[in-house]
Amino acid sequence: MSDVDITSMDRDRPAHAMAPEEVIAGLRTERGGLSCDEARQRLAERGANRLPEPPRRNAVLRFLAHFHNVLIYVLIGAAVITAGLGHFVDTGVILAVVIANAVIGFVQEGRAETAMDAIRHMLAPHSSVLRDGRRSSVDSADLVPGDIVLLEAGEKVPADLRLIEARGLRVDEAILTGESVPAEKQLAPVAVAAPLGDRTCMAYSGTMVSAGTGLGAVVATGGETEIGRISGMLARVEQLTTPLILQMDAFARWLTVLILLIAGILLVYGYFVGHMAFTDVFMSVVGLSVAAIPEGLPAVLTITLAVGVQAMARRNAIVRRLPAIETLGSVSVICTDKTGTLTRNEMLVASLSAAGEVYGVTGEGYAPDGALRLVSRETDVDPAAHPVLFEIARAAALCNDAALLPGEDGWRAEGDPMEGALKALAGKITGEGASPFADWVRLDTIPFDAAHRYMAVLHRNPDGVGEIHVKGAPEQVLAMAAGQRGAGGATEALDAAFWHEQVEAIAAKGQRVLALAMSGRTAESGGTLSAEVLGRDLVLLGLVGLIDPPRPEAVAAVIECHRAGIRVKMITGDHAGTAAAIAGRIGLANPDRVITGTELDAMDEAELAAIVLDTDVFARTSPEHKLRLVSALQSHGLTVAMTGDGVNDAPALKRADAGIAMGRKGSDAARETADLVLADDNFASIVAAVREGRTVYDNIKKVISWTLPTSGGEAATIIVALFLGLSMPITPVQILWVNLITGITLGLALAFEPTEANTMKRLPRPRGEPLLGAGLIWHVVVVSLLFLGAIFGIHTYAVDQGYSEELARTLALNTLVALEIFHLFFIRNIYGTSLTWKAVRGTPVVWLCVGAITAAQFAITYFPPLQQVFGTRPVPLADGALVVAIGVVFLALVETEKQLRLAVRRGRTAT
Repeated sequence: MSDVDITSMDRDRPAHAMAPEEVIAGLRTERGGLSCDEARQRLAERGANRLPEPPRRNAVLRFLAHFHNVLIYVLIGAAVITAGLGHFVDTGVILAVVIANAVIGFVQEGRAETAMDAIRHMLAPHSSVLRDGRRSSVDSADLVPGDIVLLEAGEKVPADLRLIEARGLRVDEAILTGESVPAEKQLAPVAVAAPLGDRTCMAYSGTMVSAGTGLGAVVATGGETEIGRISGMLARVEQLTTPLILQMDAFARWLTVLILLIAGILLVYGYFVGHMAFTDVFMSVVGLSVAAIPEGLPAVLTITLAVGVQAMARRNAIVRRLPAIETLGSVSVICTDKTGTLTRNEMLVASLSAAGEVYGVTGEGYAPDGALRLVSRETDVDPAAHPVLFEIARAAALCNDAALLPGEDGWRAEGDPMEGALKALAGKITGEGASPFADWVRLDTIPFDAAHRYMAVLHRNPDGVGEIHVKGAPEQVLAMAAGQRGAGGATEALDAAFWHEQVEAIAAKGQRVLALAMSGRTAESGGTLSAEVLGRDLVLLGLVGLIDPPRPEAVAAVIECHRAGIRVKMITGDHAGTAAAIAGRIGLANPDRVITGTELDAMDEAELAAIVLDTDVFARTSPEHKLRLVSALQSHGLTVAMTGDGVNDAPALKRADAGIAMGRKGSDAARETADLVLADDNFASIVAAVREGRTVYDNIKKVISWTLPTSGGEAATIIVALFLGLSMPITPVQILWVNLITGITLGLALAFEPTEANTMKRLPRPRGEPLLGAGLIWHVVVVSLLFLGAIFGIHTYAVDQGYSEELARTLALNTLVALEIFHLFFIRNIYGTSLTWKAVRGTPVVWLCVGAITAAQFAITYFPPLQQVFGTRPVPLADGALVVAIGVVFLALVETEKQLRLAVRRGRTAT
């Protein structure tokens, strides 16, 4: 826990549950601070105020570890085989793939270490402390428990502090709690079990002072702070391996076993049963191994993922880890933060209650443009017809220290977000833009303070008359008010019960409520303000309700997620009422059912797993809660994406199957931990990224569905020839040619396939769905048998025609390549028909690859030097047409089989 004592503080009562005097006594310090000698002694005992450095693995060992993989062993074996056959180009390609995979993995590794480095950089470099009763500036690394730290607006909090003084102190704790509004600080202790966001007497390391001043006693430094706890959690979090990597590892292992078994059986059969020369049978087995190993597959898969990276970048999703693309495509649950993700991380006045009417306020962000709408009549109103609205605008604009500034991305607030929203409201009512009432001169102010919970300002108006305006917590302003402004502008007696009902009604919508008032008197004491001058006779003007508005595009994004079978869950540090209100606006399921962090603490893992599926809103959560929720969802076999922007999100981002960080408003720690970073901080970009992820997985499946039947057909040809004692229809060197030229080139074309129709209307694939499912295995068998029949058929035809063995093999070789080309056009549409003009038209990449392969085949068939290398002969025109006709028949057969299979599947779904 972060509120750690160093001496005799009660360990059952952390600092936030103790009075300031108790904390000071327990830390053996004074309000004037430690002595320099005591501080040096404690620094020697406790260590520097830095987060601990994680152990680093040796770089050479990290690099070599990337070669410890079964698929890599298979590829190295293929390289040795091809080198033994003298095909050094193929060997070079395979070794290049092996080395490239190792380099990519080495560069991408170590994100957790980088994330913790990012957290370390959040600590303040220097701090103002009291030492020997005097103010001095020290390196933040030299802070020790018991130091008394001075806090001022604009400074980072250097350690975890128990506040002992607070004057209008507000601290932006969004990186820890996710709350969009700075927290108001006070000195009274809170409950021992109070969640982090409710510990109003504490200031935590790495947060930012947004307003006011304060004094705090250091209770935790370095790894014992809240940020230190998070970095420790980050180091302990197990990062899950993506489904694609797991399946490819399993595929590589089983492929290795299968190839070795078949090769061994053939070697024994050919030598002992077929009585073939050992050299001949051994070379045939080598040819089988070359045919069966899809050595181009890893390279094409890597390229497919890289193409997905570019596609996602165009949609503002930056991929930091290649396999995460495929994982995102299989996501079934998105756990999202609220602030800055579903919402704009801005404040907006959404409602206004004045003179017996309730008004809705429209507009975007901090732009001082919008309209007011009477809720009772559902009509827009002219503010000029409602005098009280102009008085509210005056109070909102003048009792305000914020400024609205235009920017490239729209208006932004300089200062407190709530004051920026009030400034925008004043602009909407008056139509005078970002600076209404600029000719009023401020004479004095009473800053907001948690002790009195209001702000008051005195201005001189253009007529030279002083006017006082007040804003603050409704209960405080109502206690100071004696009257209220009526519809006609007259002052009426205060109806306190009515206003309390209005406060409850606005708060029930998840809005933060502020009251606006003006004084019934002018200042008479030389232009100064005091509580006595304000008195207890304020005139209440009205109430405003503020929200952090949802992103408009997030609503559509959530709808599309639900259509795609993806559940969206909000996990936020904000209050339950606010979370429920935003969940309802966004369109989450069960928005009224909210589980808080306190309730989560009372649940064991079994209880949490039981409720996590049906609950979509979680409020007042801590980093541990986010981790537990992600793990609970994964326990149901779901693939979980976690979005976030704060330091508090980093452990859950690492644990999730796909961690998605916000790029603009996110912390460095979140960005470095995540698999993907959204450049525009837009939840809608997640949907686009999921669509691209599904497209990438479809394309990977297409690559595998195209590659395995090809390898299977080649291997089956050799196996049948050996078992039946026939001559090889295709020689090992020709198989190498096919694998080298078509294996990568045609497979590469599939990496650029566009998104198929209805991609986002399919349910997410199950987490445990095998890459080699029953449908794919059936396809491999069917296509392999068709390849086998076509190759032996054309070879037999050539022999019957009296052609030479070289020409017969050339026809078989060209038939194999033609089948692969037609198979490519078939596999481009695995969820629809391939016999459409759109399918035939293809893409530029497809026709570029087909053209290159056709040219290469013409070269080895008709170019004499290449004929000598590959043992080929010129093919007559009529036989060339026959080869193409075989490809057409093949396409018709496999397309008919696919349509029958899809029809059966649709029939089962309908019933």
